[in-house]
Amino acid sequence: MLEAVVLAAGSARRFGGGKLTAAFGDGVLLDGALAAAFAAPVRAVTLVSGADAPAVEAAAWAFADRAGQSARLRIAYAPDHAEGMAASLRAGIASLPDDVEGVFVFLGDMPRIPHAVLAPLAEWLPAGGAAAPVFAGRRGHPAVFARALFPDLMALSGDQGARQLLDRAGVARVEAPDDGVLFDVDEVGDLQR
Repeated sequence: MLEAVVLAAGSARRFGGGKLTAAFGDGVLLDGALAAAFAAPVRAVTLVSGADAPAVEAAAWAFADRAGQSARLRIAYAPDHAEGMAASLRAGIASLPDDVEGVFVFLGDMPRIPHAVLAPLAEWLPAGGAAAPVFAGRRGHPAVFARALFPDLMALSGDQGARQLLDRAGVARVEAPDDGVLFDVDEVGDLQR
């Protein structure tokens, strides 16, 4: 039984704020990450909000309503979101049901995750380990973590996310069909790439 967590709690300082609700494609930037999370072989999707919680949560509910996925959306708030990505990740992991066997971790500012890589990631998830997509030799997102790694995820701090954990965890590498696993938006100009 897998679940998905979408990290969407950051303040988007480099972007100038309001990044996840910025216009992108036919909607807002967050829509792409949510579409991928709902397309993954998961029971539910938990959005972790923080810095811009009201706007981000409203955008998530609006997308879920349009996609007919409202029953699968959950919201978790990261009160210590200013610490960085690890705080969002901890809030997401802490919110998961006790019976979950693993979790996909999506980043809210990555709108082009190819849906074709999601089922293979779940299939390649090693017992007690992690899986991540690769494109052109570079590891991307989303990563999938087995429940055995949840204590390690809960011990993370700062703005590093799970990169160090992935570096030492022995990750199953799944080839991605395109560079959407690497594409993220940090600054306003990235919306045009």
